[in-house]
Amino acid sequence: VSDDAFYLQKLPKHVVIEGAGYIAVEFAHIFHGLGAEVTLIYRGDKILGGFDDDIREFLADEMKKQGINFVFNANITKIESKNGKKTVFSDDNSQTSCDLVFSAIGRVPNTDNLNLDKAGVKTAKNGQIITNDKYETSTGHIYAVGDVTDHLNLTPVALAGGHALADNLFNKQKRKVSYDNIPTAIFSNPPIGTVGLTEAEARDAGYDIKIFKSDFKPMRHTLSGRDERALMKLIVDKKTDKVLGAHMCGADAPEIMQGIGIAIQCGATKADFDRTIGIHPTSAEEFVTMREPVVS
Repeated sequence: VSDDAFYLQKLPKHVVIEGAGYIAVEFAHIFHGLGAEVTLIYRGDKILGGFDDDIREFLADEMKKQGINFVFNANITKIESKNGKKTVFSDDNSQTSCDLVFSAIGRVPNTDNLNLDKAGVKTAKNGQIITNDKYETSTGHIYAVGDVTDHLNLTPVALAGGHALADNLFNKQKRKVSYDNIPTAIFSNPPIGTVGLTEAEARDAGYDIKIFKSDFKPMRHTLSGRDERALMKLIVDKKTDKVLGAHMCGADAPEIMQGIGIAIQCGATKADFDRTIGIHPTSAEEFVTMREPVVS
């Protein structure tokens, strides 16, 4: 698992990664960047479930160009070791030979040994501690925040929850953390930055939307000659002109998306983006120069 990766005695020549979420994708780039051959095996047909489909497909294409391999719609059924090598068998009848198998299919809250039932604290089947919006468990004087609640498992989210709880308990405040429009990033190559609704989420929520997209080669690579592109996308509510979501895959995406996240949290409209002057030459200026929606 990801903890073990930091204690390897030598670099494997070929790594098979089970999964295609945050950890799987990020470690695929780490191992590949160090010179190992990498194959991801995933039960679905696209990487990074929960992210915008255009971004998922774009990054997968960039990874394939770099030489990272994918086996989709397959589950690992068996692993055999022989003479220092491993053979990974999948239910699509494929076999992959490798030096290391890395499991990145998610984790569950580590609550089994806490004897929570004796304190009357209710948990879900996966060990998740169930709380209300005040972080109270089923036992009123016991609280839980962060990954153990299996809500949004991000470090800044846990920090915000803990800070709010401390203020409420000890500073007599009544603060709540908003879980809408939380920016997040995948530190892939190129990285992803995203905030707000995906296109699918916006449609499912009943919004009538306009889509703005820009797929381009960053200026640095017109000079370097590298075959690396960037994709930016805005989801806009036709009725209010409010930007519902922003998504990017490209250099510096996490840094750029932190600022975009502030704008979306403040309720920025597409007109607000349009009247903002871009910084040239940057990739970020594309967010304020996308004029025509994509025909859907």
